Amino acid sequence: MPKKKKYGAVISRFGINTGLQVGSYVSVADNSGAREVMIINVPLYKTRLRRLPRAGVGDLVVATVKKGSVQLRRQVVYAVVVRQKRPYRRPDGTWVAFEDNAVVLVNQDGTPRGTEIRGPIAREAAERWPRIAKLATIIV
Repeated sequence: MPKKKKYGAVISRFGINTGLQVGSYVSVADNSGAREVMIINVPLYKTRLRRLPRAGVGDLVVATVKKGSVQLRRQVVYAVVVRQKRPYRRPDGTWVAFEDNAVVLVNQDGTPRGTEIRGPIAREAAERWPRIAKLATIIV
């Protein structure tokens, strides 16, 4: 059984190419009120001096809302990456890439802020975040 760690996720980062980094602008795939966020940190990611932290599918990120409802704009929020443009390889040998980069806003304990998720989400994110998988309509 995988070990549970902080933020309500099952921790397993092995083998996912990271397609996003600090400073990336990402669209929001849920109906929480935000439309676009900028990644400002990746918790639990150890890095080197002057190297930007990176995130891939299923990773938790800290972001700030750039476009969206007036109540959410300029707020610091937690989000989970559910789609990335950069191709990554699954253990069965298939390569997966999406049309866009997208996140779902969550609270610090991992519960989603919205009530529905637009578009497909990656299977890796659904396995790691079961609460997000319940709201998803398409899991690829």
